[in-house]
Amino acid sequence: MVNKNRNIFLFLLLAFVLVIMFFVSISLGSVTIPFKEVCTSLTGGHASKSTWEYIIINYRLPKAITAVLVGMGLSVSGLLMQTLFRNPLAGPYVLGLSSGASLGVAFVILGAGFLPSFLSEIALSSYGIVLASTVGSSLVLLLVLVVSQRLRDTMAILIVGLMFGSFTTAIVSVLTYFSTAEQLQKFTFWSMGNLGSLSWSTIFILTVCVGLGLTLSAGSIKPLNALLLGENYAKSMGLNFKRARLVIILATSILAGSITAFAGPIAFVGLAVPHIAKLTFQTSNHTILFWSTLFLGAIIMLFCDVVSQMPGFDVTLPINAITSIIGAPVVIWLLVQKRNFQ
Repeated sequence: MVNKNRNIFLFLLLAFVLVIMFFVSISLGSVTIPFKEVCTSLTGGHASKSTWEYIIINYRLPKAITAVLVGMGLSVSGLLMQTLFRNPLAGPYVLGLSSGASLGVAFVILGAGFLPSFLSEIALSSYGIVLASTVGSSLVLLLVLVVSQRLRDTMAILIVGLMFGSFTTAIVSVLTYFSTAEQLQKFTFWSMGNLGSLSWSTIFILTVCVGLGLTLSAGSIKPLNALLLGENYAKSMGLNFKRARLVIILATSILAGSITAFAGPIAFVGLAVPHIAKLTFQTSNHTILFWSTLFLGAIIMLFCDVVSQMPGFDVTLPINAITSIIGAPVVIWLLVQKRNFQ
């Protein structure tokens, strides 16, 4: 009963912090906007200045929503991979999806010079890069799914995913070797991740993809709990392991692939947030971990977004760098604290 009350309190606290961080993310930025004006714009009113209203509705609000979707999706997919492979170092990109997306974008950005000028302009547009990233991650997903049906050993699938990642990374390295400085700079900027480049139409598509991935993930909670004691035990309980593994891989692929396509490869969140959730709630029950990773992932991503905006400055730092700089020390501190109290 004590643990149940504690968990309810923690969930209410996380929900409160999430709402606060969402409003903070919208309120802060390079342009100082009074909080009253922010609330007026969000509730359907008109701000005192049209430029303030435009910034809030068309830039800050989409970016905050993107941060929530990215944080939730990557965190849950990291939890799925760590449980499936029983490896604390597994993350959402362990199947090579990020490398596949990077390969697709590399072909477009670094190989655009070989295309006719009108095709080059289309390929280098935001939609062209999203399409290339989606195709790259989808091809890797297809290969992983085909291999997963032929392999019984789950660890073999992990190795295959890592090999796919190494193979695609090698091709990207070859492309970068023959690229110009301008092409390399654009590809590097994409690889740093970006939450602020999505329109409302693309956010809708991303929301549908993340919603589908999270629905499949929520349906896998019972199989994930069964897998905690090993594959053989799960099978003895009547679990259709092959089907459960396929659904888990598909859910992770939808989440990680769609997020990489629209926001770029974002490091750390998927790897670390599940550990933070386990240390915070002190449980391995996925019924609790699923929701806790959702809240924590969104909160951490919003916090990193606020820091990356450098409030009061015109500079915006790469979101990838912020997630790792802030997150890694937090996880180390939590692990040390846990050890001290054991």
